[in-house]
Amino acid sequence: MSNIIHLLPDHIANQIAAGEVIQRPASAVKELLENAVDAGATKIKLLVNDAGKALIQVIDNGKGMSAEDARMAFERHATSKISQIEDLFKIKTMGFRGEALASIAAVSQVELKTKRAEDELGTLVEVENSKVIQQEACIASEGTSISMKNLFFNVPARRNFLKSNAAEMRHIMDEFIRVAMAYPEIFFSLNSNGQEVYHLEAGSHKQRIVQILGNSYNAKLVNVLEETDYMNISGFIGKPETARKTRGDQYFFVNNRFIKSAYLNHAVNAAFEGMIAKDSFPSYVLYIDLDPTQIDINVHPTKQEIKFEDEKIIYAFVQAAVKHALAQFSIAPSLDFSLNADIQGLAAVSKPFTRNDQEAAVSSSLYKTFSQKHQAHFIEPTNKSELKSWKDFFKPTETAGTIGGFSSDSVLEEYYTGGRLLNIPQIQQYLQLQQTYIIATTTTGFLLVHQQLAHERVLYEQYSQAVHSKQAPTQKSLFPIPLDLAASDSVLLQELLPDLQLIGYQIEKDEQHQFVIQGTPADIVVGNEKHAIEMLIEQFKHFNSDINFSKKEKLVRCMAKQQSIKTGVNLDQKEMAGLINNLFECNTPNITPTGKPTYIEYKGNYLEQLFER
Repeated sequence: MSNIIHLLPDHIANQIAAGEVIQRPASAVKELLENAVDAGATKIKLLVNDAGKALIQVIDNGKGMSAEDARMAFERHATSKISQIEDLFKIKTMGFRGEALASIAAVSQVELKTKRAEDELGTLVEVENSKVIQQEACIASEGTSISMKNLFFNVPARRNFLKSNAAEMRHIMDEFIRVAMAYPEIFFSLNSNGQEVYHLEAGSHKQRIVQILGNSYNAKLVNVLEETDYMNISGFIGKPETARKTRGDQYFFVNNRFIKSAYLNHAVNAAFEGMIAKDSFPSYVLYIDLDPTQIDINVHPTKQEIKFEDEKIIYAFVQAAVKHALAQFSIAPSLDFSLNADIQGLAAVSKPFTRNDQEAAVSSSLYKTFSQKHQAHFIEPTNKSELKSWKDFFKPTETAGTIGGFSSDSVLEEYYTGGRLLNIPQIQQYLQLQQTYIIATTTTGFLLVHQQLAHERVLYEQYSQAVHSKQAPTQKSLFPIPLDLAASDSVLLQELLPDLQLIGYQIEKDEQHQFVIQGTPADIVVGNEKHAIEMLIEQFKHFNSDINFSKKEKLVRCMAKQQSIKTGVNLDQKEMAGLINNLFECNTPNITPTGKPTYIEYKGNYLEQLFER
């Protein structure tokens, strides 16, 4: 029997290894930008065509390479960053593995032009499928220009798994922003299909943040600066009003390397406790500098996950720095023991307490209940007491044909949900509890309805019908409403426009190629049009990527969640009746699109069991 184990050819081994490093065009962008930074460049240009599928080119004015280094750079594990294992624990450069260029060359057609300041001529190297097909001297500017064309041309299965151009372009922008945010002293630009998307002049950290996140942040940033012998923390946090319902503008950098850390995110959220809603997330750009020996960045090929030697110390420092910044700029809540000047103007304070006033106060029933023994909790019965008819709340009303002022004809007596019949004999009355729940009483018990989740189900089915069958009505705006969006958000909005139109939005571009809102769905509150679009984009960007939904399905779910009645909103009888009626007209009234229950049914026998009757 012959042997069955054999070595893979180099080009196949390289393609397999490349799968870990180059997962999509954005992965290559990250590696090439970081190489340019490590080369000491002060100007870095990124050019992409067809969302990086056709071309990714990075041009820098760094130190360049010799002819021998230019060829060696495409070999696996060839690097100038480390030379021995101990170097892994004192890395200060962005790259160090020596895998990026080799991986890129394994799955694309690469052209490299490079020249050092001391050389008269530069070097041209062309690589395809991990093989150098040409190398020669050439005229070149100081620095390096590297182009990768036709990504995954030799791995068609991987290419077929790429998302739409708009989706891949958003990933490219994310990687571009992370590198540009870490190095504000470097000029960066991004061109997509010949159009300039970003032009970031060198400047301070705050200038770079405003350049990327938008001018609206200029007056809403709070400086963070804490320096210790162990570590330094600097950067900016957004004021509480910049908090969003989804994780949006949140950036952590450790030694100028962007990282993802749910643990440190929690530290910042904890510092904002009590200042923002529990379901909101603060904005921040924070830079942590500490000894490289205290961290391990050799955890994942993307180098976005790192390990700290002592995570608890880092957590405590981050939380304390953010709290200190909020307090220092008088944003954190504080106790005010000074007397309000308006109080001194009240008659009870400014006017004398005359004998007649004293006699009137002593003779009042309120004074007697507090001054007489055993009277502190006594409530004097009156004809106007609202407690006398409490039993009537659980009894059928004589008007059997109405429901909270609405005809009960629209409410069926039986609904088939979850594989069983739900009996709802004519709902009689509604009561809102904690501005969150609706108690809908019936002759057999009551329903406890969550107003937000119930409305989310109603809107989901309405928007689904509009997207898949007919266009929803649009209410025209009196004046066009301009949208000032970040470049990445503009790309996403362009992708969503056809489906947004079906839901009822009318968004166009003006003469300056800026988006303006001409019309909105009928249920969007006037004056809230711009905020609604911004929140919709934010929710769509951070939709659970693990679930493979279509773009339309994601949009519908985001719209339903965004426009649903939130907790803390008072509803009158008419509004509660309308919501309940609409809920039980849905195809699936008992659960939300994400599977959460919209209501819980309590029957009379269950209540009797609770009281052991």
